[in-house]
Amino acid sequence: MMRRVLLAMSRSPRARELVVATPATRRVVDRFVAGERPRDALEAVRGLAADGIHATVDRLGESGTDVASAREATAAYLGLLDLAEDAGLAAGLDVSVKLSALGRLVPYGGWKICYENAAEICARAGAIGATVTLDAEEHTSVEPALRVLADLRRDHPATGAVLQAYLRRTQDDCRRLAVPGSRVRLCKGAYRAPRDVAWPRRADVDAAYARCLATLLAGGGYPMVATHDPALLALAARLADRHGRAADSFEYQLLHGVRPHEQLRLASLGATVRVYLPYGPDWYPYLLRRLAERPANLALFLRALRSRA
Repeated sequence: MMRRVLLAMSRSPRARELVVATPATRRVVDRFVAGERPRDALEAVRGLAADGIHATVDRLGESGTDVASAREATAAYLGLLDLAEDAGLAAGLDVSVKLSALGRLVPYGGWKICYENAAEICARAGAIGATVTLDAEEHTSVEPALRVLADLRRDHPATGAVLQAYLRRTQDDCRRLAVPGSRVRLCKGAYRAPRDVAWPRRADVDAAYARCLATLLAGGGYPMVATHDPALLALAARLADRHGRAADSFEYQLLHGVRPHEQLRLASLGATVRVYLPYGPDWYPYLLRRLAERPANLALFLRALRSRA
């Protein structure tokens, strides 16, 4: 119930006004968001690199419905990549992009616009040793987004996909994408979907994640294990060992600000670890989805509200 409420709040302009106006919210945002400027994000990337941890950087912002905002988002990613190259941080960097931010919701030709913008970002990333991952969005976008992914991979084969275990279709998608050279991030998912499309209970989602994880780690691709669940992290390690996977043939992905000690622990064991690092002023929908995903995140937020001055 609380998860549904929070996800509904993430789309409510009135709820946004109330949350953004609360001074204590800033403390919570600072934990989960690297900052508002690209230089803030790259400073966090540098700090992670010092600990042997990689990063995927996400410029927060989605659901743009006009060409101008799509071009603005594209230019921002290109600028971020330029700054990363200048700072010596481009090699091995990943950027996560939402196709809605790149124009897919533009009336008349939105999917073509987002493909062209994504291709421009992929070309720039590839030229400097970085990669691009197409981030997950609501369930109605999955099939066309996978078609965009296939088109992008013809010229930019390193383009990554994100699959969400809470969707009933995802194990079939995992089978299709678990092929050599295919980078696939598996997360649980944080969008609302009807029961005939998505698993309704947390236990069902966990079981689906385990099945999808087994498919990806048995396949020929490059799985990116995006979870903080200790049981699923342990399962990933066992499956990787069972299939004889080298440490550089898959990676763990954790969110900025969530279980930082676990990030360091995994890296100290020789695992490849990457942190999902969001930045930008449009943090509200992202924050609400993080609160909806984990009760501990919501408890942190409520404590901050109660302690506001």
